[in-house]
Amino acid sequence: MLVDSPPEPRAETAPAPPTRRAIRAVGLLLSLVILALVALASIALGAKGLSPQQVWHGLFHDSGTYADVVVGDRVSRTVLGLLAGAALGLSGAVLQALTRNPLADPGLLGINAGASAAVVTALTYFGVTSLSGYVWFAFLGAAAVGALVWFLGGSRGATPVRLALAGTAISAALYGYLQAVMVMDDAALGTMRFWTVGSLASATDATIRQVLPFLLAGTALALGLARPLNAMVMGDDTARALGTNLHRTRALSMAAATVLCGAATAACGPIVFVGLMVPHVVRSFTGPDLRWILPYAAVLAPVLLLGSDILGRLVARPAELQVGIVTAVIGGPVFIFLVRRRRTAQL
Repeated sequence: MLVDSPPEPRAETAPAPPTRRAIRAVGLLLSLVILALVALASIALGAKGLSPQQVWHGLFHDSGTYADVVVGDRVSRTVLGLLAGAALGLSGAVLQALTRNPLADPGLLGINAGASAAVVTALTYFGVTSLSGYVWFAFLGAAAVGALVWFLGGSRGATPVRLALAGTAISAALYGYLQAVMVMDDAALGTMRFWTVGSLASATDATIRQVLPFLLAGTALALGLARPLNAMVMGDDTARALGTNLHRTRALSMAAATVLCGAATAACGPIVFVGLMVPHVVRSFTGPDLRWILPYAAVLAPVLLLGSDILGRLVARPAELQVGIVTAVIGGPVFIFLVRRRRTAQL
């Protein structure tokens, strides 16, 4: 077993009545249907208009025509959006539970900053220019910063406050380094200006294959942490009384969030608000039980990400807006509305 399996928490995470569990299960199935419809829309719609016949032909009878190539690119883009969205939703939910901070997201612990600093280093000092090359630098940078935050946060004595402070300090230092390098290197500035916005446009089958093992491992680990994180949300003393190993749960939570966010950021660039906003929305109708928050976040975060990507492709035809811009425009007002609702903002 990767994580402890403490007795079922009492109080607010006690087992829901059968009717409520059934409603949640039906809601999750409905969310999956919505996700499937959004994924189909992501393949059918875009800056280049295609007829339903062309989309069907590109999916099942690819003969190498221009329309078939466009459909193939959209399929890769959609698959990456599904994977990255689920990863961002899960990592946000895990970090909010780990730090007991409703404003926590991958940026709070420096994971985005680590990936960005590694990419600009690869571009400037190692001459790496292809996505397949610097995706590994981005992932390793995110992992290195995650490990450093864990070490500086106290390791065995880590607390939510220490982790947040360590992540904030490291992020500030890395973003200073990032800006200094980009000012001195025009080539790095041009590439990073696009990459740091966040986009699915450069999705390829090779990129998906590179990040897929990490995303699958991180997803399995995050879902397995639901019960001990449920106990930790109620406070350290309560979690210990319920038999939770605090050190192990925090270490595994950091590992899960780092792997998920690091892989997603490496493939798409840092995309804001998805990991921050979706857990808030989910918590408003599931309650604080992470056994439901995590699956819902893994399904609804890709809905937001792919929906934003579709919107970015349609509003700027024949060009497109990067998905990171769209999520920021949508996420800002929505998040302000959410945090003003006390019940939603609380963990």
